[in-house]
Amino acid sequence: MAKQYHLLLLCLISLPISSGGTAASAQEDASRIHVNVVLVQVNVAVTDRNGNYVSGLRPEDFVVTEDNISEKISTFDEGSEPTRRLIMSESTSDNSVPADPGKPDSASSDPVRIPTSQYAGANVFILFDTSNYMYKEFVFAQDAIADFVRSLEGVNQVALYSYSRNLSRVATLTSDRSKILRSVRSTVAGDDEALYNCLLLTVKDAAHLTGRKAIVVFSNGPDNASLVPPEDVAELAQSTGTIIYMISTQEAQKEPISSAVFERVSKATGGKAYFSRNWRDQKQAFASIRDDLAHLYTLSYYPQPNPNRGWRAINVKLAGKNLQKYHLRTRVGYRLLNQP
Repeated sequence: MAKQYHLLLLCLISLPISSGGTAASAQEDASRIHVNVVLVQVNVAVTDRNGNYVSGLRPEDFVVTEDNISEKISTFDEGSEPTRRLIMSESTSDNSVPADPGKPDSASSDPVRIPTSQYAGANVFILFDTSNYMYKEFVFAQDAIADFVRSLEGVNQVALYSYSRNLSRVATLTSDRSKILRSVRSTVAGDDEALYNCLLLTVKDAAHLTGRKAIVVFSNGPDNASLVPPEDVAELAQSTGTIIYMISTQEAQKEPISSAVFERVSKATGGKAYFSRNWRDQKQAFASIRDDLAHLYTLSYYPQPNPNRGWRAINVKLAGKNLQKYHLRTRVGYRLLNQP
């Protein structure tokens, strides 16, 4: 079933076809692999042993590999700071990834601030459980979400979706916080819970966006109506670079399987799962997510030539012995579109 949801084209690998010339030149062309890939974005949280965020790291402090192939960081930013495009001194070779558009073949090694909001900030989708599990303390949940929306800084746009058996796009992505706040109050509780069906649709909505994107799920109970398995949702989120945060309540914790799934889905995407005992815990969870978004490092790279056309493992480490004491949280890979 997972195969049918891999709708995002992440990589196209093709051999060039010569339209003429000598046999020698044709053989030379055929020996080259030209790769046309989108920018792979990786969001990384760095914390110390006490869970405090580590700030001030530089691009050279990170080592990124994909399928054990070393990758060169193309853009870099921390939190809501402007994105830096890293200009490499060497020119692009014939069989390497094409140069970043607008990027000179050679220049100084100083990073360049990108004067555009294309990559800066974040787009946040709030997915609010309005199923029949949510009858209790519904107003408190609305209050927690409203406070979260008011507190968001360095975020480009926010969307509010609600779900029970079906997904309702209550307010699509907008920079108008008042519109989102009005939408929060318009939600009502009702029907069974199809969390994974609706979460998959939300991931698809986020898939086409550039820059940092996150889905914050507020769920009050276990999924009892989805046809989509959570593994499909997690894989598509990883492949589209979408972070999933899960806030759940005691109702979901009554089912250990649901709790384990919430943990697994969020962790796979570089996010976190929170389990709230009361409405105060809910507010603290939203505050923690807000802080996480504000401290994430975002790295991007154009993958080096790689024959693997399926799942690719991403590994991010810190360089230098003095940085090994810190902990990293990020997504672990992505899947290419299945080729015929």
